[in-house]
Amino acid sequence: MNNRTLEQQRIEFINQKFLATPLAGLIIWTIIGLIGIFFSDFIAVWSIFIGTGSIVYLGLLLSKFTGENFLDKSKPKNEFDTLFLFTAGQAILVYSIAIPFFLVDYSSLPMTVGILTGLMWLPFSWIIKHWVGIFHTLTRIITVLTLWYLLPEYRFIAIPFAIVLIYVITLIILKNRKKTE
Repeated sequence: MNNRTLEQQRIEFINQKFLATPLAGLIIWTIIGLIGIFFSDFIAVWSIFIGTGSIVYLGLLLSKFTGENFLDKSKPKNEFDTLFLFTAGQAILVYSIAIPFFLVDYSSLPMTVGILTGLMWLPFSWIIKHWVGIFHTLTRIITVLTLWYLLPEYRFIAIPFAIVLIYVITLIILKNRKKTE
């Protein structure tokens, strides 16, 4: 039975580290960028599909090392964890937009996946009452879209590494943010 108010649960959620999932994103997008440098576009495409699909699993693994341990069954249920999972699910469902564009122009994949999977950061900002998610989402959209237009020959390299840089900045912000009491 959960006797904590939503506000108490929100404070508990806010006070989490939020390092494992962005670290997973950083690692996966780094690998995607490296594959873009050294392999064909065909392999780069598959690295985006497989890599972004595995961020959640890598995040689960990393959470054991960051002290977040997402799979800890002894922690009390928190409604904001559930809400966050729904935002992650929303990011996965947007492949329904990315795939049709990909079928018309395969080079659209870094842009569509790069933007659409970053949208989950916007509601995250509201949940934790901090601007980091707004920064992440808007910077990611503007940067990815700009690079897609400016560097068409390097879409599978420039876009992933730009996302990596945004993750680095986001992790620094998350690490240094003040927590709520």
